Amino acid sequence: MSGLVNTSMPASLAKRHNGSPWAPLREPLFHSLWVAAVISYTGTWMQNVGAGWLMTQLTMSPLMVSLVQAASLLPVFLVILPAGALADMVDRRRLLLITQGWMVVAAAALGIMSLTRVVTPWTLLAFTFLLGIGAVMNDPAWQAITPEVVSPSQHAPAVALNSVGFNVARAVGPALGGMVIAVAGSGVAFLLNAASFFGVIFFLYRWKRPHFPDMETGRMSDAILTGLRYARGAPVVRCVLIRTGAFSLGAGALLALLPLIARPHGADGYGLLLGFFGLGALAGASVLHRLRGRISVDGVVAFAIVVFAAMTFAAGQVENFGWLSLILFLGGTAWIGILACLNVAAQTMSPSFLRARTLSVYLLVLQGGMAIGSALWGAVADKVGVPTALLCSAFAMLAGLLTVKRYPLNSQELTLEPAVARD
Repeated sequence: MSGLVNTSMPASLAKRHNGSPWAPLREPLFHSLWVAAVISYTGTWMQNVGAGWLMTQLTMSPLMVSLVQAASLLPVFLVILPAGALADMVDRRRLLLITQGWMVVAAAALGIMSLTRVVTPWTLLAFTFLLGIGAVMNDPAWQAITPEVVSPSQHAPAVALNSVGFNVARAVGPALGGMVIAVAGSGVAFLLNAASFFGVIFFLYRWKRPHFPDMETGRMSDAILTGLRYARGAPVVRCVLIRTGAFSLGAGALLALLPLIARPHGADGYGLLLGFFGLGALAGASVLHRLRGRISVDGVVAFAIVVFAAMTFAAGQVENFGWLSLILFLGGTAWIGILACLNVAAQTMSPSFLRARTLSVYLLVLQGGMAIGSALWGAVADKVGVPTALLCSAFAMLAGLLTVKRYPLNSQELTLEPAVARD
């Protein structure tokens, strides 16, 4: 989806959004970064499949399996706010080079340990956590550089294309990862993930990022507090955060417990199911593009949450691979409808000098809610079974719809241009 729209969208913004959703790819800088990012995302999805599947080979405990996703998201509670402040205080290019290098080392080390068969369930969780640290430190700066590599008029479509790229990788990466795991094992998938970061590293190394005069100065604690005060005081930010939290707590159950659902179908079957989820997200992105301007953003999000909750429940009720593929496809279609709207809202809810810090708060709510949910629904599944846990998580998402009327997601035509660089 190329932007958030409602019935009161300004005419100038509506005119801007009538262009092709692929227009940002005509800009060489954004195109190069987008291609490198898709390759990196593909490696990340191979990593996710490998970690989830490896845990089912080490233990069949639903809690331990769900903790793989929780371990990757847990660092959001520890470092996301400092990461956002740091991304507003230092050169984002250099920060990204450091975080990308961190993830190369962590993925490669886990790959070598897996191939030498010295990995244990807790070792797997530890290195998944270390990768999560790198990803969380990376995220605010990564999302904040979008307006720096694309022209101002293409910012919202570029944000949407970032989601499309992520879901292209979601469609390809799991299926590819499943085949690699079936043939060579999870360790090779981890090493391929380590290699996938080098495209982004090469782009960042060659990118001549200008200096921005509105960079935050002073102590990190003061920068964090400034971002938190803005997030607390701005009504548009509060609406985005509350709506994100209401969804995220229940949203993590399906993907966290999917390795157990897919176990009868093998590693390649698990990868294919995640691939169908990604294909559904791609299909959903094209549908959203056609719907923009016709349905309010709240209508799109509410409908998509109902569909995703229904698919979460259904995934616990069927075992046939064909039906599971359809359920994951429809779930992916709904997923992109929700996340595309929330992501664009988060990208446009603050001025440029606060963007990374407010994005870090958004990511804290989104990923933190999913981390808590992953552990919670894994514990529930341990006690009452996977189908009941998925049913409870579906009800949690539907209950979150009570926030729609009081906390609407409205269009914001903010100044999206990056600050002017000094000569």
